[in-house]
Amino acid sequence: GSEAAIEQGQEEQAEGRLKEHMDSLLDKSAKTRQAALQSLRLALSSKTLSEFLLERRLTLTDSLEKCLKKGKGEEQALAGTVLTLLCLQMGSGPEGEEVFRSLKPLLVSVLTDSMASPSARQSCATALGMCCYIAAADVE
Repeated sequence: GSEAAIEQGQEEQAEGRLKEHMDSLLDKSAKTRQAALQSLRLALSSKTLSEFLLERRLTLTDSLEKCLKKGKGEEQALAGTVLTLLCLQMGSGPEGEEVFRSLKPLLVSVLTDSMASPSARQSCATALGMCCYIAAADVE
């Protein structure tokens, strides 16, 4: 019984930190947003969080959209990576497709922007390819 309670407490702590990171994506400071993106990248690549993300995918998608639109270089690159991981977590169902469909135009925009940094363009290209492979319902 106590092991389950400890595990439950750790789970709630981790989810609390994830919520804080998601809130930090809307911070005015680019450094804060980048740190939040790095933390989210680490969390999404080390643990399956699909249940947690399912309820928050629209909020996270909106935040990633802002990072891709307003951010520069490193922030855009990290946002592309986090988006790829979000797509992986959501899977090939309607949720993953919805995330991909909403951010696809922005990914293409950064990818084709000659003024964007090479790392941002590369990250968006990877995100576009991976998300398309995982979540695109339209065969084309």
